[in-house]
Amino acid sequence: MSKLSADDVLKLSPVMPVVVIEDAAQAEPLARVLLASGISTIEITLRTDAALDAIRVIASAAPEMIVGAGTVLTLADLDAAIEAGARYALSPGGTPKLMKAARNAKIPFIPGVATSSEIMRGLDLGYTHFKFFPAEQMGGVAALKAQHGPLPSAKFCPTGGISADKAPSYLALPNVLCIGGSWIAPADTIKAQDWAAIETAAK
Repeated sequence: MSKLSADDVLKLSPVMPVVVIEDAAQAEPLARVLLASGISTIEITLRTDAALDAIRVIASAAPEMIVGAGTVLTLADLDAAIEAGARYALSPGGTPKLMKAARNAKIPFIPGVATSSEIMRGLDLGYTHFKFFPAEQMGGVAALKAQHGPLPSAKFCPTGGISADKAPSYLALPNVLCIGGSWIAPADTIKAQDWAAIETAAK
């Protein structure tokens, strides 16, 4: 299985589903419905006890789905995500320790940023692709548009508070490769196993 680059990851889908999963048994049917709807990637956030098992299930049972780990806060999180079968990892932020160590990881790591200084620190450490979080709260489309002038080499996946109706304005920006969206597969819809609603949202 070839290693993806951060650029590859952020170009997999215009919208990357950001998922909180409580029961690993729901991971495979979720992956299947997203694949059937034309989405080939999913970010499983490490916010529940089931998250790593959910990544394991998808990596094993639905390998055509490119599964990533979100909310990676420490090197231990990153190592656990890699061991579980994640193909990429994202964080809401990025400590110098984590960002330096992750440069040598087996999978691409995409750190989170919210300010120009954080983007510049990331660029200094060799990163060019970032999660812009929390997007709406940090100025949304206008903020990212303003960053493009002084920092044209930085590319983003904005996440946080973005709805389906706001997605097109983000995706129209030259420095945005994709957006993270929790509206495609919300936790309560997964819990209810309402796969039809998720299919509709994904399409």
